[in-house]
Amino acid sequence: ENGGWEYESQLQDQFLTRKGFAFNADKPGMMEQQADLFKSALKTVDVTFQNLDSSEISITDVSHYYDSDPTKVVQGLRDDKKKPMSLMADTTTANAQVRSLSETVRLDARTKLLNPKFYEGMLSTGYEGVREIQKRLRNTMGWSATAGEVDNFVFEDANSVFIEDPEMQQRLLDTNPNAFRDMVTTFLEANGRGYWETTEENIERLQELYAEVEDRIEVI
Repeated sequence: ENGGWEYESQLQDQFLTRKGFAFNADKPGMMEQQADLFKSALKTVDVTFQNLDSSEISITDVSHYYDSDPTKVVQGLRDDKKKPMSLMADTTTANAQVRSLSETVRLDARTKLLNPKFYEGMLSTGYEGVREIQKRLRNTMGWSATAGEVDNFVFEDANSVFIEDPEMQQRLLDTNPNAFRDMVTTFLEANGRGYWETTEENIERLQELYAEVEDRIEVI
């Protein structure tokens, strides 16, 4: 979540370490580290699945959804290195639906991050609203890191909305310069990690913006 990792393998190792525990029948009520057993089970997985059960919290509101996603972990463990099918069940209404993870991420981006009603509503709340927009962008990138299921257009359209528009740039900068700096950093990181392919012009603009925002924050 905080970008304090260099390789995806670090995230995958953390997933295995934190979740590789099992109960021991010889020691009732006690859990023990069983990473090897966990790995042997995961390497046979063909489909990963998560359940979205709250209409109040979406897959980019918090980090625990992508923190718990094993898609790339499974891919790395499988002998054939094949990526498993990733599904997400939406049980927030009586009409429950199962979608692919990539479709769920697209839907979330279009209804929240890229939706004018959402980001204008956030901006109307001031300082905290800008931080919420940045957090959602950051969590979207999290899905790239753990599952690789974020379409390029999501970052491209977000860049168009929040970076290419000079008026929007200024609003974000004036309202919460620290969150805006983090937003610029997230775009640069997404590109640097290979999650977002874009033009050199966009990257140069972001690099210049980062320097400008840093100067602004130092003055403040």
